[in-house]
Amino acid sequence: MKPVETIRGDSPIVLGLPHTGTYVPNELLAQLNARGRGLDDTDWHIHRLYDGLLEGVTTVRATFHRYVVDANRDPTGISLYPGQNTTGLVPLTDFDGNDIWETAPTPAEVAQRCATFHAPYHAAMEAELTRVRALHGFAILYDCHSIRSHIPYLFDGTLPDFNLGTNIGTTCAPEIESTTQDICASAAGYTSVTNGRFKGGWTTRRYGRPAEGLHAIQMELAQSTYLKTQCAPWEYDDAKADQLRPHLQTILATLAATLKGTS
Repeated sequence: MKPVETIRGDSPIVLGLPHTGTYVPNELLAQLNARGRGLDDTDWHIHRLYDGLLEGVTTVRATFHRYVVDANRDPTGISLYPGQNTTGLVPLTDFDGNDIWETAPTPAEVAQRCATFHAPYHAAMEAELTRVRALHGFAILYDCHSIRSHIPYLFDGTLPDFNLGTNIGTTCAPEIESTTQDICASAAGYTSVTNGRFKGGWTTRRYGRPAEGLHAIQMELAQSTYLKTQCAPWEYDDAKADQLRPHLQTILATLAATLKGTS
C-alpha cells in the first residue's frame, strides 16, 4: 500500500486529503482495541465529495488512517491547540476521549510511522505545491476535512457547517480568506465561521507562506452536511451532497481565478 496517492493537474489549486485514508497495517490493527478498530475519526467520503468539482485540480491524498499517524500534526508532537482537548501525532484516544489502543505505541514506533507514512505524504505535498507554483507563480493549498458536528470533548455546542482556517489570516492572501468566507456566508441554509474552533492544522500552517507565493486554507465541514448519520456505517447522502457540492465548486473555481494576474 502506497502511503500517498497523487493526481497531477494544471490548476493553481492543490487539494490536500490527509484524513480520508482507512489503511491500517495488520500488525497495528491488532494493537487497536475494539473502539479503535472502528476508525470513527475518519474524514468519511471527503475525497468523493470533492471529486470532479474543479477541472485540472491536483490532489494529494493520504491512504493511511490518522490512527497510524496523523498527517495533519506536527511531527515533533507539539500541540496545535495548547490548553484544549485535541488528538496528537499518533492519537491515544478518539475524538470523544476514549482509549483506542490495547498496546500504545512506543516513541520508537511513532518515529517509524512518521518515516514510513507522514514524511512521504508531506514530501508529495511539497513537490506538488512547488510544481504548481512554478506553473502559475503561486499555488493555493485547499486542505479538505470533515468532522462530526457535536463532539463535547473537543468543542461546546454544535459546529457550524463551514469552518475556515487560516491561522488568523496568516496562511494566505487576504482575498483568499475573504472570498471563501463570503461564498460560505451566502450559501443559503448553511452556517459558517472563520478561525473558530479550527484555525488550520499543521499542513495549513506549514505550507501557508503568502510572501513566497504559497497560500493555504483549511475547510473543515460538519459531517451533517453530507452524511446520512454521523455514526457507523457513515453513509454518504447523495441528496445532501448534491446540495453542498455546488457551493464547494464555487469556492474552488473562484479561488482558482482569484490571484491570476496578481502574481
